[in-house]
Amino acid sequence: MENDSNNIHQAKLVIAPAKSAISTILSNLIIQSCHRALQQSTIFTIALSGGSLPTFLQELPDAFSKANIDPQWDKWHVLLADERCVPSSHEDSNLGAIRTHFTNGVGIPPSQIYGIDETLLGSSEDVAASYQENVVKYLLDKKKSTDDDGKIDCALLGFGPDGHTCSLFPNHKLLSEQTRLVASIDDSPKPPPSRITLTLPFLNKCCRQIIFCGAGESKRPIIQAVFTDVEKANNNAVKHDDSVLGAKVALVELSKPSPYPCGMVH
Repeated sequence: MENDSNNIHQAKLVIAPAKSAISTILSNLIIQSCHRALQQSTIFTIALSGGSLPTFLQELPDAFSKANIDPQWDKWHVLLADERCVPSSHEDSNLGAIRTHFTNGVGIPPSQIYGIDETLLGSSEDVAASYQENVVKYLLDKKKSTDDDGKIDCALLGFGPDGHTCSLFPNHKLLSEQTRLVASIDDSPKPPPSRITLTLPFLNKCCRQIIFCGAGESKRPIIQAVFTDVEKANNNAVKHDDSVLGAKVALVELSKPSPYPCGMVH
């Protein structure tokens, strides 16, 4: 997403012809982000959501091969966009899903895949504070030492039919957070109730690129609400690229004010 001189937040809306095409589209976007980052820096940093999103990453290794680009997995650093306060072996763990569907099949060093400190699970506040200090700030400092802007290269996020993203839910007090980069939540409207999440200050100030992914009819009302004149944009959309037949892309503007948390990320 980008800002123009009038502070209008714009985004590229990529429209897949079918759910089966999403993996290819996402893979190509991540490849571009990775390639661009490693031309300027010695590391590639990416924040990932959990839920169903990691399943779309299973094609990424093959996509790198087809593009004839070395992913340089040893230079990847993966952090969590949010995490449930459960052990990584638990079925609700986002890290567990990311490992199962993505990182277990590639050569990213385990020490560069950053889960929560499970010894702190008795306090979500302690888990969040530890993640901010030992993961997020560590990676931001690492980026500052290797490139000019010192930002996380890419955040790949999902969004729900209620418009939430990460663990930032509609009408929740965390939407007003101004300073913390990682925050805890113990009253999540979705189970489990205790989680940690990247905050809007982090997403809006510390990320070079944000990619949202949504599939299914339940996401259509959210898209129509967070962007202005989506139907007109859809009618004016042009071919995205040659990798996915029927994929289209359009330039859209974010609605102000946004009715949903996912539209507050720009």
